[in-house]
Amino acid sequence: MSTRLLIQNFATTKFSSSSSLTTFLSKSRLLTKNRGFSSFSSPSPLILHFSRRRFFSTTSAMGEVDSGMDAVQRRLMFEDECILVDENDRVVGHDTKYNCHLMEKIESENLLHRAFSVFLFNSKYELLLQQRSATKVTFPLVWTNTCCSHPLYRESELIDENVLGVRNAAQRKLLDELGIPAEDVPVDQFTPLGRMLYKAPSDGKWGEHELDYLLFLVRDVNVHPNPDEVAAVKYVNKEELKELLRKADAGEEGLKLSPWFRLVVDNFLFKWWDHVQKGTLSEAVDMKTIHKLT
Repeated sequence: MSTRLLIQNFATTKFSSSSSLTTFLSKSRLLTKNRGFSSFSSPSPLILHFSRRRFFSTTSAMGEVDSGMDAVQRRLMFEDECILVDENDRVVGHDTKYNCHLMEKIESENLLHRAFSVFLFNSKYELLLQQRSATKVTFPLVWTNTCCSHPLYRESELIDENVLGVRNAAQRKLLDELGIPAEDVPVDQFTPLGRMLYKAPSDGKWGEHELDYLLFLVRDVNVHPNPDEVAAVKYVNKEELKELLRKADAGEEGLKLSPWFRLVVDNFLFKWWDHVQKGTLSEAVDMKTIHKLT
């Protein structure tokens, strides 16, 4: 049994108590030692840290779920396991979506998770925007880019090579949120342009702390929004987006933009949009830099 397989076994094991967690780790140590894996003769402090935190934090949270939380969002909060990373985008563990979005845990434990933001343009080079549904736990009813979510802690979405794991996750969520079939958005058509790290509180209790992959895509697609995720959609050209920005800044019509979308708009979007129109998007790619934005 390899170290990688042991970690995958831990990721999929449901522990009923702290003692069962300890037993699992002890058996893992003995098994690897007996098979000659001296490099894993005892559980690493990093695995022990995130293992114990995953058991105790999830158990605690499940006992105090917000009674007003939508059933769909509640299910996703506890079934979805986000990928925890450090500020250099190295995987350090995983935790529930619930824990990853609690500002208390973000601040006290510096939880940082991997995310992605898709910017989908049609053949007229208009950008598809969505308004998040009223039932979203973080940033309900704000306008944002085409699709924003998280790769999950599963084999297909942990693949680092060619950013394939994040692309797989983006394809999955475009179907979940907007009803766009996988065949209409092939993973090899996503262009990862860059990464940014940001932190943003939502309502005091909830917030975001993400290392966000920015993915661009030019495709004509049919959109069928999922009302549990999306309240409305619209395509905008550059001038129409600038008018939305003006209204948001002026507080008109109660219009609000997501903080991650605004960071992309203010730092990258319009120059990257020029590359989209010119067919030179590859010239804008910078996947080596992690932009730390506030």
